[in-house]
Amino acid sequence: MNAQRKDPNTGRLLELSDQVSRIASSLARLSAASELSEVEAESAVAPEVSPRVVAKVVHARRLRSNYFDDMLFADPAWDMMLDLFHAELTQRRVAVSSLCIAASVPATTALRWIKAMTEKELFVRRADPFDARRIFVELSPKMSLALRAYFAKIGDAITA
Repeated sequence: MNAQRKDPNTGRLLELSDQVSRIASSLARLSAASELSEVEAESAVAPEVSPRVVAKVVHARRLRSNYFDDMLFADPAWDMMLDLFHAELTQRRVAVSSLCIAASVPATTALRWIKAMTEKELFVRRADPFDARRIFVELSPKMSLALRAYFAKIGDAITA
């Protein structure tokens, strides 16, 4: 009986792990396509991205729940990346609890995703120097650069 209860969770965790791996692979391809070394990437001028453009994409993501079952879009990784990217552009810090809310999934699921994305070096966790109980999450420099490149490519389509 106990093994039966773990099977759905194990399957879901494996599915989540596969999705994170696919995202990481896509980002690695983006990084490889730019052919920048780590040193060059850090010194590269990141494309300018308007926070309004990112906010429009976030708003569009939220609107889908008005038309489609949320289970069709149960992958919180993109929502988290968008939220962290918008926070970076507007110079806000995002606490783990806030990122869980932005993910629009149960907190336990969001926490697993945050952990997986941090382990894949896509997110960075930073302790709040003023409150030891709080942890902030931000995009890794590599993820930030990849999102900037992505939005630089799609920005015209969004604002048109």
